[in-house]
Formats: sequence, structure tokens, C-alpha cells
Amino acid sequence: MCGICGVVGIESREASEPAVRRMMAAMIHRGPDEEGILLAPPVAAGMRRLSIVDLSGGSQPIWNEAGTLAIVYNGEVYNFRELRAELESKGHRFRTRSDTEVVVHAYEAWGERSAERLHGMFAFAIVEMPQGRHGRAVRVFLARDRTGIKPLYYAHAGGQLVFASEVRALLASGLVPARICAEAIPGYLLFGSVCEPLTLIKGVHSLPPGHTLTVPAEISASPPEPQRYWDAPQQLRQPAGEPTRTTRALLEKAVESHLVADVPVGVFLSSGLDSTAIAALASRARAGINTFTVAFADADAEFSEAEIARRTAARLKTDHRELTLSGGEVLSRIDEAIGGFDQPSMDGINTYFVSWAARQAGLKVALSGLGSDELFGGYDTFRTAPRLMRAGSVTRMMPGPLRFVCAKGLAGLGVLGSTPDAVRKATIAICHPDRMPHPYYFTRLLFTPAYATAGDPKGSSIWTDSAAFRWLSECTLRTRSMDDMTAVSWLELRSYLLNTLLRDTDAMSMCHSLEVRVPFLDAPLVDYVLSLPEKAKSPAPRPKALLAEALGDIFPKELLARRKRTFTFPWENWLRGELGRRVGDSLSNWSPVLEPHFSGELAAMIWKNFLAGGTTWSRPWSLYVLNEWVKRNVTASAATAASERGAALRGRGDLASVTEYS
Repeated sequence: MCGICGVVGIESREASEPAVRRMMAAMIHRGPDEEGILLAPPVAAGMRRLSIVDLSGGSQPIWNEAGTLAIVYNGEVYNFRELRAELESKGHRFRTRSDTEVVVHAYEAWGERSAERLHGMFAFAIVEMPQGRHGRAVRVFLARDRTGIKPLYYAHAGGQLVFASEVRALLASGLVPARICAEAIPGYLLFGSVCEPLTLIKGVHSLPPGHTLTVPAEISASPPEPQRYWDAPQQLRQPAGEPTRTTRALLEKAVESHLVADVPVGVFLSSGLDSTAIAALASRARAGINTFTVAFADADAEFSEAEIARRTAARLKTDHRELTLSGGEVLSRIDEAIGGFDQPSMDGINTYFVSWAARQAGLKVALSGLGSDELFGGYDTFRTAPRLMRAGSVTRMMPGPLRFVCAKGLAGLGVLGSTPDAVRKATIAICHPDRMPHPYYFTRLLFTPAYATAGDPKGSSIWTDSAAFRWLSECTLRTRSMDDMTAVSWLELRSYLLNTLLRDTDAMSMCHSLEVRVPFLDAPLVDYVLSLPEKAKSPAPRPKALLAEALGDIFPKELLARRKRTFTFPWENWLRGELGRRVGDSLSNWSPVLEPHFSGELAAMIWKNFLAGGTTWSRPWSLYVLNEWVKRNVTASAATAASERGAALRGRGDLASVTEYS
């Protein structure tokens, strides 16, 4: 696992090498073991390495035999042994045991279509030099894995294209100005994380998952467009065999392949089905597996999963450790944890602490249960989104006032959900369906669209005209041929999992130099489950029924009988204590850079609303993280217009209008 970076379009080595070295230095946490650099004007590329496989032979950049291709690579390809055998049969010769070398030979054999053959998590850059190692670079090929487990960002700035594994590395290059992206603010407020392909830095975009980007060394004024190489299945298939057996076999193979490493491997273990499944299959495949659980002090015991995880670890005979946290301990390291975010997020702090525990125990690799809820239907969204779709199909043609009356009536009948939050989201979906490309997205709202666009003179159009809205719309188009469960699964994979869970996991684990692997997102398993019809994925009336039946013999009955619990910290309690005082102080010291986009007055009002019990902890917490991230990473160049625009917005009465659908 590594961090990669590079610049395309700078002729002078004296100019390109310092920029690349600054980016490498900014990512030393991603790869503390060694670094490598390639200078082939007008291209320069670098990497920091966290050595996992072939510790002595995997140094980068790695070349093909002829010295015409070189790669800098971040990730793991789990089918590299099969690909290597195929490539060797075609005459390719290998010097190392690493999967990195397999990727560069795969590109030599299959070109841009090589990405389709790779099963794993990766982001890489291959530099083409037809005249050999000392020749001139003519092209750079960038690729990112199918589900976006590993990040890759790029910016077209000053006639060059700059790329890196982290947004902050691009800023460190000195080639990308640290200006806030106004277009990205609404998406963050809506969902609690920045929506791809945008970032919070103007001009910096992520390469979408399942896409490649071919960049000519003589880069033109218009940057090239990413090309899709993987997509959702457009036709569901009837399973040829028994779905439970096939799912079991695919998951067993996925876990086994994800255990391949020349360093110790562990598992994040909670009290849920997902991590228990990974731990159980891993302990069957290899003895001496390490497991880790976050526990809470006695006052926070209601949130602790430690007791069940402890019993599971004892039954599986793993080497188990617990990290016990209190609110005071979180507070003492909160600045450090916030500093781990490459982009702001309302989530991720839990991963920071469990990753720290794993690294303290000497691990470099940990397996996680991420992806299971999205594939097998573990979230409430799999039940609420179809209800909203059906309600919306009835009310969409109604005039606005009648929609509101209808929503109120459905809420009174209990059709829109059992909690105030669920009713609020459903009401917005019925009254303002055009604010989102699909009803599913309303189920994931943090702030309402009225709040999210309150700070912009363009109003809701800044959101509906954004690149993020276009991405969500494109994902929605793929669902037209899908049943309800597969549609929600696909949208979960392409939004919440991508923008929040995977991004936070990468940032918070890599800041501790820990590689987190996600077997549930193994390519053959994802392809298979997405292709199944709903009746095959939901053979029983309970969440994740297919997973429970496929692995029922390894789950204790107490797990199957328990309701799903989200792995979270007791933020509600902590924010009403000392941690809350810190959050309140931050929100009263609002960044001038943010003021034109979301006013400090509104942020303070939301904090007061939380203290009065009128809103959830997640809203002020998300604003706190956003504010702190901006103060650390964005210049104050936009602040000069803050007072003028802020005064204009207050004159429009936005603070009053946003409360209508709060």
C-alpha cells in the first residue's frame, strides 16, 4: 500500500522534481518504508511505499522488461497470481513477486483494457516511454478500482495535470491553489461528506471509481475525460446454482485472497454479522488471526460491542485486543484525529481510533466488513427508499400544495416512517422530488436542501447544476432495469459507501500507516450479488438474509437474533460534555472562507438547536469538522467577499426560510 503522485506537462526536471518531492513528503504516512521517483520530462512521478507483499523486491517505480513502461502503484490486486501465470504463458518475464509488476505487464499485454482484468483495490499511474528508460515520456495512464476503495485525485492547473492519492498532497505540490470549491459545499451539507467527483478544493477532482484517464504528455488546454471500464449489470440473471452456496464459495475465496501478505494480518471485529463473518472465515483459513474491538468506559456501555466481540473471539480462538475509550480520551486526541481527514466528513473518527489500536499492536494489514450492508441489504434504506419511490410515483404529478397535504396525511398514517427524522426526509422527497435524482438519496440526507443551499445566491441550482448531482444522476440511470433491492444496493455503492465509508477508512487507516482490506467488495462477489434478482438476495424476511443463510453455520444464534447496530461512538453524550464545549467554541469562531457559503450565524443556531434537543448531534459535528478542516487547509483568499455576500444573504432572509423543511 502506498501513496502515489505526479505531474504531467513540466519540461524542466528542476521544476518538476521539487513539486513531486513535496507531494511525497506530504504522504509519508501512507508509505513510511521507502520512496521512489521517476523523472522523464515532461512527466515526473513519485510514490511512498508501505511494504506488504515482496518486502525486499517491490520497490517502485517498477518497469517492464524493455524499460518502456514504468508504474507507481497504490493498492493490492488479489488475482495477481492467476494473471501472472497467464502473462508468463505469453512470454512475459518477471523479476519480483509483487502484484505491482503484474499490473505493468498487464498493461503491456492488454493496454487500457487491462484495468478490467484486475480484481482488487488500486490506484496507479503507468508512464509510457517508447524510447526506453532514458527516453521521453509520451503518455500517462491513470486507473482506479471498480468501487473506489483507493482514492486518486487530479487537477488541471497552469497547463499541467497534477495527480496524487490525497487532496492535501496536491496542495503541497505548490501547483494547485488552496481555494474552496463552492460547488462542493451543498453536497457536504446534504450528506455529511463531499460528493464525488468534486473535492472541497476548487479545480481538484477525483477519478471516478471504475474509470481510467489517459493523459498525453503534451497536455492540451482541455483536460482529457475519464473513461468508464466497469458498470452495474444491466440485466439481472437467474442463478445457475444455489445462491447461498455460490455466495459462500465466493466469500471464502475473497477472504483467503485478502489474507495474502508478508506481514501480520488482523480483523476489525464488532458484534455484527459482517465482521464476524470475516473473522470466522479468516480464522478458518489461517491460524493466529488478530482481532480488534473498540470498547467504551462504563458510562458509555450502551454503545459497547465489546462483550459479544469478546465471546466471538474466544470461540474463534483469535488473538483479541480491545481499545477502551472515554469521552476524555477522545477529546485529548480530537485535534490529531481531525487532522487525519484528507477531506472533511461527519464520520471516520471511529476508524481513526481502531486503526491506531491495530497499528500499536504491530499490524500493517486489517480486514474490514465494509460493503456487506450495501450488497446484502443491511440498511433501513432498502425498505424506506422503495416506499418513497411508490409514494413519489403517486404524488409527482400533483401541484405543490397538494403534495404537502398528501405527505402530511401519509405521515399521520405512519407510512413515511416511525421517527421524526424519517418523516422529515420522506416529506421533503414528496414535496420537492426534483431536488434529488432518485428518492433513495433523500433517505441519506443530513441537512435538507433548503439548509444546504441557503448560503448561495443561486439557491438550489448550485446543487442541481453541480458535477456531484450529475454523477448521482448518471448512477440513477443505471437503475432503470433493476429491481428495488438491486437499485438501492447500486446507489449505496456509488454514494454513501464511496463518499463516506471508503474515503474515511482510507484516510484514517493510512494516517496510521495501516492497510485496510474489504473482502465484501471483491470483484467476483460484487458482480455476482448485483446480478441476482431480489428474490434470490432476500430469501427470508430479514436484513442480509442471503448472507445469513450462506454463512449460518458460523454465526452464533445470538448474532442472528440481534437487531442491527451501527458501529458508532456515543457522540450525543460526549457533545453534551467537555467535547461539546470545544465544538461550541469552534462554531462560534466560524471560518471567513466558509461565511459566503454557509453563515456562522446559521452554524451557531444549529448548535443551540442541538443543545435544546431540537436536532441530532450529527449536524453540529459535521459543521465542526468542516470548519476545522477549512481552517487547516484552505487559504483565506475568498474571505474578502464574505462580509458583503453574508450581508446580502441575511438581507434575503435565508435564516428564516431554511427552517421550513428542517
